[in-house]
Amino acid sequence: MSIVAETRPADIAPARPTTPLKVTGRRVLRSEWAKLWSLRSTWITLGLGLLFLLAFGTIAAFRYKSMLNSGQPIDPDFADATSYSLGLFGVPFSLIALGVLGVLTASGEYTTGMIRSTLAAVPRRLPVLWSKAAVYGVLAFVTGAVGALAGFLISNGVLSGAANAMSLSDGGVLRGLLGVGVYLGLVGVIGVALGTLLRSTAGGISALVGTFLLVPGLMSLLPKSWRTDLTPYLPSNAGESIYSLHHVTGTLSAGAGLLVLLGWTALALGGAAYRLMRSDA
Repeated sequence: MSIVAETRPADIAPARPTTPLKVTGRRVLRSEWAKLWSLRSTWITLGLGLLFLLAFGTIAAFRYKSMLNSGQPIDPDFADATSYSLGLFGVPFSLIALGVLGVLTASGEYTTGMIRSTLAAVPRRLPVLWSKAAVYGVLAFVTGAVGALAGFLISNGVLSGAANAMSLSDGGVLRGLLGVGVYLGLVGVIGVALGTLLRSTAGGISALVGTFLLVPGLMSLLPKSWRTDLTPYLPSNAGESIYSLHHVTGTLSAGAGLLVLLGWTALALGGAAYRLMRSDA
């Protein structure tokens, strides 16, 4: 004998309506933070950026110490060197690593097609760009500042007792070390902007390297009057002014250099925002 149990509509529990979570700035930030740390390239490239700061600064310090101990004439490139300048010898190399990761942070989503899911979750689009730039900019700042401080302490230890050794209490040193973090943080933001603007990893990296490393060298092809007027306002030269302890004639002060680099950063972000809003993913 079989019993068939009838299920009445009243016995079925009503399904709860699913309400989509509201898109907020905090949630977009958390999403970008999670995506950034889910990539192996983040760990590797940040490690390289930190390694370049420490390794090249240490090598430069030992190189200078060997010249002092040997009694040979000091190389002209090291004539005005201090433990501060030697410790920051790796900043241009770290700039490449952190800038490239900034490009990858944005362009990688276009390469994999993940950007469509991102923009479907955040239809207004611009919060995605601001969150990417903020998350990675802070991360690059911390990496640069920590690396600069560690590189300076190592260099100072190598040159302990030398006339050109400096300390954190010396005028401008602590400000300059923080300035390195600010400089590399803004480079990271520019990298994110270039990755969003060009939507190509190769194109973004080429634009970044060309802007910060190649263009300053090509300025020698310009007439001297033009070169004198334009060179201090290049992104790389303005960035170096932020952490320089001594400003010679023809270079910007730390505050002016920061304003100029902020202007370049705003320009890059503006172009990226326009492209993001006007073009399909």
